[in-house]
Amino acid sequence: MTQQARRLRARLAALGAVGVTALAAAGIQGVAHAAGAPLPVVITGEDRVDLSLHSDNGDPTEPQIDLRLDVPGEEFEGDGEVPPVHRGDYTVRIDASGLKGVAKADLPCDADGLVAVCSGYDLYAGTTFNRLGGIRLDLADDSEAGDTGKIVVTGEGEGLEFTPLTVDVRVGGPELLNRELSLPEDLKAGETFEPPLGVMNVGGLPSEGAVLRLYGSRGLSFPDDFGNCSSTVVDTGPLLRQHTEVLCTFPDTLDAGAAYSLARPVRVKTADFALHDIFSYSFRPLEPGEEKTLHQGEGRRQGSGPDLRLERAADADPADHTKYAELDLPTTNTYDLELTGASASGAAGDTVAAEIGFANNGPAWISALRSGGEPFSFTVVAPEGSAVTSAPQQCRTITVDGSVPGYRCSVATPLLEDARLTFPFELRIDKVVEGARGRVAMPDWDNPFDSDASNDVAWIVLNAPDAPGDGGAGGSDGGPSDGPSAPGTGDEGGSDGPDSGTNGTNGTSGGAEGDDAEGGLALTGAQGVGLLGGAAVLALGLGAVVVAYQRRRAGRDGEAAV
Repeated sequence: MTQQARRLRARLAALGAVGVTALAAAGIQGVAHAAGAPLPVVITGEDRVDLSLHSDNGDPTEPQIDLRLDVPGEEFEGDGEVPPVHRGDYTVRIDASGLKGVAKADLPCDADGLVAVCSGYDLYAGTTFNRLGGIRLDLADDSEAGDTGKIVVTGEGEGLEFTPLTVDVRVGGPELLNRELSLPEDLKAGETFEPPLGVMNVGGLPSEGAVLRLYGSRGLSFPDDFGNCSSTVVDTGPLLRQHTEVLCTFPDTLDAGAAYSLARPVRVKTADFALHDIFSYSFRPLEPGEEKTLHQGEGRRQGSGPDLRLERAADADPADHTKYAELDLPTTNTYDLELTGASASGAAGDTVAAEIGFANNGPAWISALRSGGEPFSFTVVAPEGSAVTSAPQQCRTITVDGSVPGYRCSVATPLLEDARLTFPFELRIDKVVEGARGRVAMPDWDNPFDSDASNDVAWIVLNAPDAPGDGGAGGSDGGPSDGPSAPGTGDEGGSDGPDSGTNGTNGTSGGAEGDDAEGGLALTGAQGVGLLGGAAVLALGLGAVVVAYQRRRAGRDGEAAV
């Protein structure tokens, strides 16, 4: 049951039977349309499909057009049966007869050749629950470059007013592919790269102009200034979405079958902290009138230098061109992850604080752009004679080395190049053991980008024999020389290390969205502003509520609170 549904159920219970009846009546009246006026229904779907003469036009089993009905009202997000906003017979007619001799169409519902009729009775607010079906288009035996046709979708029903949809279909129009990229050798962070950008029109018709889009994630920028280009920089909000985008317009015709290259190089600048940042570029046909409006978008800065131009290249092979052209660069930078431990003293029965430190000493950030910000982790084992009474929200109970109770703490990515985080633990001393120590450790992985593995292990020291305030920090040899050894770092779930998103060599760009470091851990230094956005601040408050609830439940069932 969703939170919204739970709140509604609680309100209904509080109102009682009479209140429930009144609220239900008010709810029905609230979604009802004004008496005497037809309910407006918009038929939605892709309004244009270009069929290529050189490809399968997407997955052959998937439609290019998804037909739905958009009905006024707020979409239902609760549990149970979805309440309709209209009941009554309606029909939707899909007329693809305009595609005869142009393309083949696989229609949904009750189809007879190139015409189909969909019928229904209930309509729901929004589009989610009003799907008619998909239309799959493919080349016909007699399809030729330049063929065009239309699909017209209309609807009717008592008390309803439909807005029709027209889908324009074109065969063999302009189709721009991008020259493939290769990773530059020995490119170092802070250096500039000049990618050999180019485009080829593999379609059957000329393209009346083109648009070039350059994209660079947070660690990349474009220092050149061209008069026919505009740029926008996003340097706030989630780190995954921070980027620079440049759009350039070229009004000249790109002939069918011809290849073009840029008359002058376009530079890509890498920041000192850059590592596995994403650079991509793409050409697409210029739409009529777009040259005047494209650079006027909100937040765009118009270039003031000379225009960037395209020049026709020698004969080119379509096999050297691709729809998606992108690189992860640079690949040679490193970062230094460091764990720091803690020390405390106390008598049996005392509860002491132990703040574990986690830092990225740079120079590189950990972008994790390909994985969408998937976290990595480290493990914590309490010193002998003590037990954890409070752990951060990002830490959950595990078994280390198959038998030793411990915690695995997650660190969210992306992680800034100067990040400083603390993970506050509270320990109850059940038995005083002089010099007892617990191990804090990164997974035992082979991570070529972590420049110093010696500080990937630290210690929690209790009742050190020399003096309190030892600090307990250190690398693999940073713990006290005396005292019992702590267990190892393996656990029943296996070690967690950076995935393919950390080395950034596989996967596709865009994608899934991630959050910066959030929840019940503390951040120190100016970088905390970048890592802990508004949503994360809210998560801190919610995290406290969740932890309190888990502790209460632990008292009831005897389970360990995480």
